[in-house]
Amino acid sequence: MKLSQGRKLSVPVNLIRTVAIIAVIVLHATRDATSFQPAAPFEIWRWWFVDIYQSLSRVGVPLFVMLSGALLLQPSKTEPLRVFFSKRWTRIGLPFLFWGGAYFAWDFFANQEPFTSRSLVQGLLSGPYFHFWYLYMLIGLYLLTPVLRVLVAHIDRKTFKYFIGVWVLSPLIMSLPGLLGYNFDSNLLMIPWWVGYYMLGIYLLNMRVRRSILLGLFLIGIALTAVGTYLIAATVGGTLTYFFHEYFSPTMILASVTLFMLLNTFQASSNQTENRHPKSSWLLRQISENTLPIYLLHVMVLESLQRGYFGFTISSNTLNSIVEVPLISVVTLFICLGVIIPLKKIPSLKKIIG
Repeated sequence: MKLSQGRKLSVPVNLIRTVAIIAVIVLHATRDATSFQPAAPFEIWRWWFVDIYQSLSRVGVPLFVMLSGALLLQPSKTEPLRVFFSKRWTRIGLPFLFWGGAYFAWDFFANQEPFTSRSLVQGLLSGPYFHFWYLYMLIGLYLLTPVLRVLVAHIDRKTFKYFIGVWVLSPLIMSLPGLLGYNFDSNLLMIPWWVGYYMLGIYLLNMRVRRSILLGLFLIGIALTAVGTYLIAATVGGTLTYFFHEYFSPTMILASVTLFMLLNTFQASSNQTENRHPKSSWLLRQISENTLPIYLLHVMVLESLQRGYFGFTISSNTLNSIVEVPLISVVTLFICLGVIIPLKKIPSLKKIIG
């Protein structure tokens, strides 16, 4: 049996986008946190909270990717290549150029990084700032989308399950020898790993599991991620410390997939819902419609708060990370909205901001 054809599947887009962007902001807020210091008992508690924050927030990017797959790989989607890529250019091409230029300037003025022809070329090739990797990954998925649409329209569920099984097991097979002190030939499983999350987005829309089960599995995934990270940090350490925080670790796949399915159990917002909860619906819609510019701006805002550019400082040096991470995340989100919403009212800026 193939995936449903000719039928548009409903997705609670606003809810998933909002949860995802908040998770990404929290994740980047933890970059400022102190490292694990086993000799100091209080620092262990602080490390544990940061570990939990990171475990929870790692689901953000997988949620974005699965949502993109759910929306773009639906069998009912049929359009010429020119139309598809024209839409994608409008969606991320112009914002990439605008925000890329902004971060080149930020690197020069705020970080005192030299601006040379080499840094410009390298910045365009690998990203003007660390979080631009997501756009490069997204472009790669867009390039594959026309092919994947044909595959999704004709693949049967049994073969789809086989693909998902190989994708889930491949990172575990590739990484497990490293935990035991051995190396594995990476040519054995050359699956583009983000394609798995992308394909899962459309596959999971047809699955129905009780909310209580999904919530339980999500919490188990987060708990295993946090505890597994602690055990590796306290024993093996080194580059393997954050193995369970990797987007393709089995525990992170479990947490991301079950959260996506859990959020999908909620209906997409309707006019009736918005009338009952006008303020929360408005906020949810504003965040959802501006996730791309929020994603691109939020790092600049985070660093400004941590450095005191707004006249006050929120950082791990001024506040305990247990409080600092959620506080700076909330403040960053609302500053981003306060900047982006007025700017997008200017017609000439709306498209290039995102």
